[in-house]
Amino acid sequence: MIKYDKRQGFVMLKSKRMTIFITALVSVALSFIVFTLWMGYNKSPVQRPQSTAQEEASADDDNALDGVTPIVRKAAPAVVGISTTRVTETDMFGRAQQMVQGVGSGVIVDSDGYILTNDHVAGGEAKSINVVLNDGRTMEGRTLWTDPVLDLAIVKIDGSGYINAAFGDSDTLKVGEPAIAIGTPLGLQFQHTVTSGIISALDRTLQVEADGATNFMEDLIQTDASINPGNSGGPLINAKAQVVGINTVKVATAEGMGFAIPINIAKPIVERVIATGTFTAPYIGIFAYDREIANFIQNGPKLEQGVYVIDVDRGSPADKAGIKQGDIILSIDDKQVNTMLALRRAIYSKNIGDTVKIETVSDGKKQDVGVRLASKPKQ
Repeated sequence: MIKYDKRQGFVMLKSKRMTIFITALVSVALSFIVFTLWMGYNKSPVQRPQSTAQEEASADDDNALDGVTPIVRKAAPAVVGISTTRVTETDMFGRAQQMVQGVGSGVIVDSDGYILTNDHVAGGEAKSINVVLNDGRTMEGRTLWTDPVLDLAIVKIDGSGYINAAFGDSDTLKVGEPAIAIGTPLGLQFQHTVTSGIISALDRTLQVEADGATNFMEDLIQTDASINPGNSGGPLINAKAQVVGINTVKVATAEGMGFAIPINIAKPIVERVIATGTFTAPYIGIFAYDREIANFIQNGPKLEQGVYVIDVDRGSPADKAGIKQGDIILSIDDKQVNTMLALRRAIYSKNIGDTVKIETVSDGKKQDVGVRLASKPKQ
């Protein structure tokens, strides 16, 4: 309490109430000062505790795993293991002397039991084909169609109601997006092994041996998802659990370099086999290089677009239409063709007997020619 004295001016009277009041006033002032200093300190960057960063990194890993798990859960039921037995030697009476067993993978593409796989898995003269389903059942299969150049084959099992995979669009793939391979590496004991990675590159070309001759596999998808003997023929899956490729080969001399066949080349073939029970590729009778291959050829053409015709079969539909060696094919039915895979896809979507319009550059001049598709002559 404060009172005014004429001789001493303002004087403070000691009391318990006064002490409490002053203490409270000082506390408020100190709190204000501390708060002001704290606000100024927090304007500078604050380093998070290491434990918090580690916890967030762990959470990110969990989220990544959660992203793969539902994709695999959706796609895996359509993936199968395939075991084959082939006769490699016979005696003078045609009886089997030596038999070789092989193991691969495949993917069910239709609920009536149509399975897409590799030619090197189910093609050739297989004596028997056994298909192991996701639920453990083993079914006998038979090959309906196969192509060693594309390294694709279609196998059929009896029955219906199977879980089939959905197709994606391999033309829209981007480098860096997720890629998941599911298959049976190194034997049926490792059935439904899952490996994940990314799309490492697109439009890759590999030189391989097929039917005793050198062949180029073109427009392949490169991935670092592990592909090993046994899970070839299985699907390469995107983030939507859709099949965007069929796993085919890996580079034995390098790690993290696997390859898959784009699914878009197989779509018209699968549709035709389901509709008719088989597929006969329409034939035009050319052998051509796209610009990726042409760049490897010494003194070869420098292509900006189209495919370069190296050879034309005599008497073939292309020969009859006037297409010759050295021509460049730009489009088929007004659809641009820059790779042999695109050319095959355009041709495979047609029927034998159809006439297609092919735009070419011949002797430096653009022209359109009509080519009537035929079946390939038996050799």
